[in-house]
Amino acid sequence: MNALSRLFDYARQYRRDARLAALYSVLNKFFDILPEVLIGVAVDVVVNKQASFLARFGITDTMQQLLLLGLLTVLIWGGESLFQFLYEVKWRNLAQSLQHELRLDAYRHVQKLPLAYFENKSTGKLMAILNDDINQMERFLNGGANSIIQVFCSSLMVGAVFFLLAPKLALISLLPVPLILYGTFWFQRRLAPRYAEVREAAGVINGRLNNNLLGIATIKAFTAEEFEAAHIHDASEHYRRTNARAIQLSAAITPVIRMAILAGFVATLVYGGWMATHGEIGVGSYSVLVYLTQRLLWPLTGLADIADLYQRSMASIERVLGVLATPQTIPYEGRHLAAEHVAGRLEFDALSFAYADAPTLQDVTLTIEPGQTVAFVGATGSGKSTLVKLLLRFYQPQTGQIRLDGHDIQQLDLTDLRRAIGYVSQDVFLTDGSVADNIGYGLGQVSREAIVAAAKAAEAHDYIERLPQGYDTQIGERGQKLSGGQRQRLALARAILKNPPVLVLDEATSAVDNETEAAIQRSLDVISRTRTTLVIAHRLSTVRHAHCIHVMEHGTIVESGTHDSLLAQNGSYAALWRLQTGERSVLDSPPSLV
Repeated sequence: MNALSRLFDYARQYRRDARLAALYSVLNKFFDILPEVLIGVAVDVVVNKQASFLARFGITDTMQQLLLLGLLTVLIWGGESLFQFLYEVKWRNLAQSLQHELRLDAYRHVQKLPLAYFENKSTGKLMAILNDDINQMERFLNGGANSIIQVFCSSLMVGAVFFLLAPKLALISLLPVPLILYGTFWFQRRLAPRYAEVREAAGVINGRLNNNLLGIATIKAFTAEEFEAAHIHDASEHYRRTNARAIQLSAAITPVIRMAILAGFVATLVYGGWMATHGEIGVGSYSVLVYLTQRLLWPLTGLADIADLYQRSMASIERVLGVLATPQTIPYEGRHLAAEHVAGRLEFDALSFAYADAPTLQDVTLTIEPGQTVAFVGATGSGKSTLVKLLLRFYQPQTGQIRLDGHDIQQLDLTDLRRAIGYVSQDVFLTDGSVADNIGYGLGQVSREAIVAAAKAAEAHDYIERLPQGYDTQIGERGQKLSGGQRQRLALARAILKNPPVLVLDEATSAVDNETEAAIQRSLDVISRTRTTLVIAHRLSTVRHAHCIHVMEHGTIVESGTHDSLLAQNGSYAALWRLQTGERSVLDSPPSLV
């Protein structure tokens, strides 16, 4: 199924609007052609007078015939203008509505795709699909669809008049039309892959620009402006070259079509004139045919632009519908579980997971009782964060199960599961809104009192009050007007306001100063008393009071226990503790020189 068929299949709800728009286009073209016919009739009236074509209908007076032609002209031009207004409004509204629905559907679908999908796609390429490619489709529907319909209708209508007035001349004059249409489709097939390359190249540029704008501080700090400008130059040059290949082919369409049109027009002009001088057709009919030949054939030069716009749009539509066709490997539907009824007991049973061919978790089994605070520590890449991502169902485990209050989380409604879990990560996501908007993010209508209470619990209230507009202060894109510690406290306040039965802190204090870490720790000591809390940390000082600490290495749990018991074991945890605190044990002491 080609891209256009897939688009029609997708846009079922707009088929009535599309049919009406097409009908208005056809009627507009019908009235658009009639003035040429009236010219021929007018010439016939002037030449033949009482013996003209109109005299057959009982109107023999020449002046009355001309007045009738004037009235018909007004009606025809009025009809043409009316239906032009109607088709433009209908096509443009259809383009806007379909663009709106397609963008929303594509975005909703992308949000439900697993994290693995985003690891293989750059943000810039997705932005190009969700924005630029959908806009290309809108441009085609705004004008291209109407142009295709009107060229087709023009060919049929003019062809009918030709065969009615001069069948022999019609066969000669209209002979180029099939060749023109075949040539246009021939060019289209060869343009399609070239425009697909153009859209890919546009995605690469978007990706590079998006990446550089997000990392502008680093680029400036490392004085890498010229280095990155060279990258943008290379990406833009690739885009220019791929566009040039498409332009070279699309530019050839119009000259080829023009030569075919010339043959048809010359045939009408010369052979039709010969027929008129020999009395085979009337002078009025000859005038009509000359005008109609121009009206039919010259607009066919626009097929080049239509074909170009069509192929650009189809390449874009193919990419958008490709995103919509990406399977959602993690189902959202399942057994409902109200957050207020969740106790927070977690069971990880023989859990294994690998990114591609790299094992990350291997046969992890443990149980966390409701209300416990459990920490996971270990070197980078040991599988700590992966455990949390599996709990949130960002990924699916290869083997094993995770159970929440005895329910396999794979069988639970995904929205219900995630509503039961509060998540604070090291990389805090904040929207371009106010402080209050970010604390209440995703929770609908929340009272200012509840927002302030959550901020106080996260020890964020004091610094928020010092901001220019307090809780109404706009914090900029990704919270760039705040410090790292301030952003982290806002994220914690957001999790507190959510009031989940399970709280997950994934390296939440790894990038903050000691004062902020101490403030966050005080907040956690309070809010973790009534809920199950999972803490992933590099700083062991933040987890020393946890009910249980699990040390992970190479995807497995190698040690478990309280802070004191793990120090007593003098194993991996004790070594990490000494490394971070600077303490030495007898085993760590250098050999005596005496």
